[in-house]
Amino acid sequence: MQSPFNIRLRTEVERKQSQLCLGLDLDPARSSRIHNTTLDSLRQASLDIVEETWDQVWGYKLNFAFFERFGSHGYAWLEQLAKAINQRALVIGDAKRGDIGNSARHYAQAIFQHLNLDAATVNPYMGQDSLEPFIADPAKGAFVLCLTSNPGAEDFQRYGDAQPLHLEIAHWAQSLNDADNLGLVVGATQTEDLAFIRRAAPDLPFLVPGIGAQGGSLEAAVTSSTAEAPSIINVSRGILYAGEGSLEDILSAIQAYNQQINTIIQNHGL
Repeated sequence: MQSPFNIRLRTEVERKQSQLCLGLDLDPARSSRIHNTTLDSLRQASLDIVEETWDQVWGYKLNFAFFERFGSHGYAWLEQLAKAINQRALVIGDAKRGDIGNSARHYAQAIFQHLNLDAATVNPYMGQDSLEPFIADPAKGAFVLCLTSNPGAEDFQRYGDAQPLHLEIAHWAQSLNDADNLGLVVGATQTEDLAFIRRAAPDLPFLVPGIGAQGGSLEAAVTSSTAEAPSIINVSRGILYAGEGSLEDILSAIQAYNQQINTIIQNHGL
C-alpha cells in the first residue's frame, strides 16, 4: 500500500531536492526549436522533455486543455505521455474537475485509474460530495482551487469582507484532510495573501502557478512553504520556451529555477 499523497509529495521533494513542477503545456502557436505546429511534433517534444528532465523536477503538471483541443488524438497523446513518465516523477492532472458526486467518481477513475496520475486539480464550488471521489484513496491527491492567479479571481474568490471566500475554502479543505492527501492551488500573483492562506491551512501543500510569464513572486511562493507542507512551484512557459526552446535551454532553465528555489529555502531556514 502506498503512503498518503502528501507524504509521497514530501518524499519526492527530499529525494530530488526540488520543489519545481514543470507544466507540459506545449503550444503549437509558440516558436520552439523542438516542435512545430503538428500534433506528432508536439507529442515527440513532450516525450523528449520528460526523458531529459524527469530527474531534475519534483514532477509534472498535465493541463488537459492542451491535449483535449486535439480530440481523441490528443487524449491518446495524454495517455502515452502519462505512461512514459511511468512513476519516475509525480504527475498532477490539471483538469479542474468539479461535478456532482456520481460524475466526480467517473472523473476520478479516469484520472487515477485509467491514466494512473498521482493528483488532480478540483473546483470546490459544488461542495464536499464533488470532492470525495478524489480523496477516497489516500495515495492519490487533490489540489483544491483556492485563490487563483488570473484577473477574474477577483470576481468571486474575495467575496466576503471579514472572511473572504478563498479563506473559507482553505479552512474547509484543512478540515477534510483526514487522509493527508489534500492541497490548495494558490496563485503566486496573490503575494500578500499567501501568508494568510498558510495560517488557515497549515497542513496543506500548495500548488503555486503564476511564476514566470504571469509575473508572480518566486520568493513569496517559496516562503509559503513549511517542512510539512511544501509549496510546489509550477512553471510552464517560462521553462518550455526559455531561450530558443531547445532541450538544452529547457534543462538550463530548470536548473536555474531549482537553484533559485533552494537558495530562498536556505536563506529563510525553511
